[in-house]
Amino acid sequence: MSEWSIAEPRRLTFDTPVTALHVRIVNGTVNVVGSDEGSARLEVSEVEGPPLVVTQKDGTLTVAYDDLPWKGFLKWLDPRGRRRSAVVSLTVPASTRVEVGVVGANAVISGVDGGAEVKGVTGDATLVGLSGPVHAATVSGSVEIQGVSGELQLNSVNGDLTVIEGACPRVKADSVSGSIILDLAPTGGPTDARLTSVSGEIAIRLPHAVDTAIDANTTGGAVSNAFDELRVSGEWGAKRVTGRLGRGNGTLKATTVSGAIALLRRPPSEDEPGDEPWDKEPRLQHAIPEPREASDTSSDGTTTGPTERKGL
Repeated sequence: MSEWSIAEPRRLTFDTPVTALHVRIVNGTVNVVGSDEGSARLEVSEVEGPPLVVTQKDGTLTVAYDDLPWKGFLKWLDPRGRRRSAVVSLTVPASTRVEVGVVGANAVISGVDGGAEVKGVTGDATLVGLSGPVHAATVSGSVEIQGVSGELQLNSVNGDLTVIEGACPRVKADSVSGSIILDLAPTGGPTDARLTSVSGEIAIRLPHAVDTAIDANTTGGAVSNAFDELRVSGEWGAKRVTGRLGRGNGTLKATTVSGAIALLRRPPSEDEPGDEPWDKEPRLQHAIPEPREASDTSSDGTTTGPTERKGL
């Protein structure tokens, strides 16, 4: 095992293979980039308070504080933590399995396909271009994810969870008061998405030629729906949107107690057919249709009302 204590700005290059990366810091910033290079590099450009301890053992590279364990990370509270900070940048092979924990720090991870797990107490996390499985948990920080293609598991207390261009076969997201925004891109196969919130809003934008069964409900929030094929039930209080789009091979379940629910449709992509047999209504090619509020239903079963959301 090799070990370094970093109390001032420093750069390190690791020639031996790195297959797993563990980072745990308080305040500051963590940047992790996956590359085609076989070696890993570390740059600590700022460090205040106790030194960071860097170890390399059996393919695992760890950059952390000794008193900040991964187990029970989200419950870690230490008033002395405000007197420490670090800015850490790492370049690792794209196949590296990455674990990052931040308290009051921001984390950015990109270009990694070996899987990533992120835990944050108050720091924000941004994940871009990941193709392995991703698990992100936050207390009050936000999580923003873009261009991912692996399985997603997201958990939040009151931080917002946002997924843009997610070509994911499986998505599970849970939040207490933070919002959940899920923008699904075409995957070439079915997607299983399950979203749950207590008071946060849930907004889902589906591919133009989507193939999934829908079951979305809210106990006290408003509902917006851009799909004529779906049925909206409930005039007062609880509302539910159900139905099948396409062949219904995928599954989308969304539940919130007091938050609003919006179902939106993406415009067709260049390699995606415009109007499928189940999509007979003409639509603009470069605009997201405006969903209708489903709170007022006339005697003939038609739904009217002002637009709740216009897009993501």
